[in-house]
Amino acid sequence: MKLTGECFCGAISYKLTGKLRDARSCHCSRCRKAFSSQASAYALVEPADFSWQQGQHLLSSYVGDHGFGYQFCSQCGSTLCGTFEGSIHGITLGCLNEDPQIEIGRHIFVGSKASWEVIPESVVQYAEDPPAGDS
Repeated sequence: MKLTGECFCGAISYKLTGKLRDARSCHCSRCRKAFSSQASAYALVEPADFSWQQGQHLLSSYVGDHGFGYQFCSQCGSTLCGTFEGSIHGITLGCLNEDPQIEIGRHIFVGSKASWEVIPESVVQYAEDPPAGDS
């Protein structure tokens, strides 16, 4: 499956040649701030399956204390991807141009979600991030 994505202003674009996996929505306070939303919508990718098509020189980056970070457009502010120790780790689902044919499989850090957000009871939820293999 080939997918493409771009920022809000269209200055930066990318292409994915592999499958997305482990789609999740994070409701922690840090993701709410980074994504300017009630939660993130994010899926993992293989770094080798991801390539920037245009505008890479317009990327800005933020890296936190544990090596995880984000890359976003310096012109419009769209968060495009997540990084871990300098490599692309995953992409934000909201910047895709096509239907990724994936569903959010879990909602994480709902223990610290915004008080104004209501998550349906039928959705798989974790108070924090479950250990690998538990999702």
